[in-house]
Amino acid sequence: MTDETEADLTGATPRRRPKANVESVGNRKLRPATLMMGHGYDPMLSEGSLKPPIFLTSTFVFPNAAAGKRHFEGVTGKRPGGAEGLVYSRFNGPNQEILEDRLAVWEEAEDALAFSSGMSAIATLFLSMVKPGDTIVHSGPLYAATETLIARILGRFGVHWLDFPAGATREEIDAVLSKAATGNVALIYLESPANPTNALVDVEAVAASRDAIFKGPSKPPIAIDNTFLGPLWAQPMRQGADIVVYSLTKYAGGHSDLVAGGVLGKKDHINTIRLMRNTIGTICDPHTAWMLLRSLETLELRMSRAGENAVKVCNFLNGHAKVEKVGYLGFLEEQGDARQADIYRRHCIGAGSTFSLYLKGGETESFAFLDALKIAKLAVSLGGTETLASHPAGMTHLSVAEARKQALGITDNLVRISIGVEDADDLIADFDEALKAI
Repeated sequence: MTDETEADLTGATPRRRPKANVESVGNRKLRPATLMMGHGYDPMLSEGSLKPPIFLTSTFVFPNAAAGKRHFEGVTGKRPGGAEGLVYSRFNGPNQEILEDRLAVWEEAEDALAFSSGMSAIATLFLSMVKPGDTIVHSGPLYAATETLIARILGRFGVHWLDFPAGATREEIDAVLSKAATGNVALIYLESPANPTNALVDVEAVAASRDAIFKGPSKPPIAIDNTFLGPLWAQPMRQGADIVVYSLTKYAGGHSDLVAGGVLGKKDHINTIRLMRNTIGTICDPHTAWMLLRSLETLELRMSRAGENAVKVCNFLNGHAKVEKVGYLGFLEEQGDARQADIYRRHCIGAGSTFSLYLKGGETESFAFLDALKIAKLAVSLGGTETLASHPAGMTHLSVAEARKQALGITDNLVRISIGVEDADDLIADFDEALKAI
């Protein structure tokens, strides 16, 4: 019986093979904002549903025993090419696979993985790359939990670390990498802009230094946390990074209603990380993946609006009598920071919507300002539709040793602001009133 005859008799839509992704029209390559509406998903595989359903299942049925064996041959490495199809939701699922396809689009990465949080993404990356006795070289500062993971957790298992400041020159980077090269450097890990100072890392200089000091195929990969600017305002694989890390909780999720992480990059690195994720089970759940698919459809719109708002708010704050400095990337040139301005011109597509605000005073003045805000919410995180403000020295980076906080510029007068998509003039009025409380 043909599919057509069977459909006529039962009234059911026959199963079809998935259609190929549409990635171009004529000679025009489609932009990421367009691909977010359907890339990686064929409605005909889900009863014609315009949007992917949420696949709430723990396991998937094999068509036959041979297919099951072939899948596990790929999973275990007995057959090259990796796993095929779906088997168990700790490994993959339709929602997660569609999400990963779309995450890779923004930076033209070869592959991507989704995780249960930004920190689970970072932890899985580290665990897949390092072993006892290895060294991680990283920029500083990093998100406090990342620093804790490297120094306190991995350090317990014999993993060493060396760091250089976010704005380091090529010569300073060479010095640190040369010192580290006396041992086995497993990974170079960057965060740019740095959390919470907004200092930029020269990824091109790091890549050039790595290539000059480490020869052959064994040179350590460069991974970078691109949460603050990516994927709209920075795409560090273009400057030489091999792996890009995201807290998808932030701009990608963008509504402060989910927690997730992502890693994308070259396929050989992603496959290594995938094996670790499969083992320790740090994949994100299908419902979170589905919510992220929703969010990615408006990512460009949200980030663009937040960026436009940040320009207006920062212009108001800049030069205010109670403000010492606005650590906004768009001001690097006028602030006379030639080194950072040069990195910004070469690396960044936009200045972002998260910045550091240095008030005149200390903790007392910072707390008075934060407590007086009416529209902006006093909360950690960033990249949501709402404006958020926090005090890094007393909150997210409280666990960092005092001497290191001072060395990294995480001072008591530093307030981190993440601008949302509200009306810009309303936000300015809120900040204006809050500054009067100091």
